[in-house]
Amino acid sequence: MRDQLGRPIRDLRISVTDRCNFRCGYCMPAEIYGDAYKFLPRTDLLTFEEIERVARAGAALGVKKLRLTGGEPLLRAELPELIRMLAAIDGIEDISLTTNGFVLAGFAEQLKASGLHRVTVSLDSLDEEVFKSMSGRRYGTAPVLKGIEAAAEAGLGPIKINAVVQRGVNDHTVLGMVEHFRGTPHVLRFIEYMDVGTLNGWKLDEVVPAKELVEQIHARWPLEPVDPNYRGEVAKRYRFRDGQGEIGMITSVTQPFCTGCTRARLSPEGKLVTCLFAADGHDLRALLRDGATDADLRHRLESIWTGRTDRYSEIRTEETAGGRKIEMYQLGG
Repeated sequence: MRDQLGRPIRDLRISVTDRCNFRCGYCMPAEIYGDAYKFLPRTDLLTFEEIERVARAGAALGVKKLRLTGGEPLLRAELPELIRMLAAIDGIEDISLTTNGFVLAGFAEQLKASGLHRVTVSLDSLDEEVFKSMSGRRYGTAPVLKGIEAAAEAGLGPIKINAVVQRGVNDHTVLGMVEHFRGTPHVLRFIEYMDVGTLNGWKLDEVVPAKELVEQIHARWPLEPVDPNYRGEVAKRYRFRDGQGEIGMITSVTQPFCTGCTRARLSPEGKLVTCLFAADGHDLRALLRDGATDADLRHRLESIWTGRTDRYSEIRTEETAGGRKIEMYQLGG
């Protein structure tokens, strides 16, 4: 099954909740999502059984990898049970989770036992004040670092650590991040600040191009490029020449990778979204709750994917970046 640009579907990112315990400015700014903000009621969220049905239909059409996201997915009650259900689907080869890591230490062993393979942790800086400012909370980094180590001990590694880099905000802490994780089994990845959603006040001049970061890191610790692990891998890989591990660069702004995109996203309320920068999605919840058969669901997924033409990052301009888009916390990045 391929879309209009010849791209197969291989990955399904499942957002299990819109709630989060952080208020990162590029995703869920605190001045908008305050304590009184009303998130989706539980009845609006897809049930585990509904999520499993969508994932099973996706697997029948070529999906091999599932990633659970949020919001913060570990805030969804009984998440290990969902993972057990997904791990039983024929054709699914990999199940991973993206988390801010704050409560990860308390869940790591359960997640592994339920069938989770890997964890990606979002950590934008190791500088305590920068981290607090970017997370919109007064939390320090210690719980996140503890979560990373707990996940590694549970066998959920190698852990990928994602840092969104924003000029004038945390770009001065990049080398400190590299120094901390060099020589560990973890893979640090830097993400160009993107115009996901409409509420983060994105400006092109706040993007730090990956090329600039590579040059900065290479001047301190020489790097060399590494081939992708698989088709459609979003991060450009580099390893340290002294053998002390590798880093990745996710270059959605300066070097788009739309032509290799094999990902679809499922929002908490059941919308299938074919691009991170989409304005809307396709409602599967209504289909599921109106008595659709598994064949009906597969047909709907096939219809959506084979009609897909989006390649937003390749055609992005400062003008198009200002258009309406689904917010990041609804899609999990």
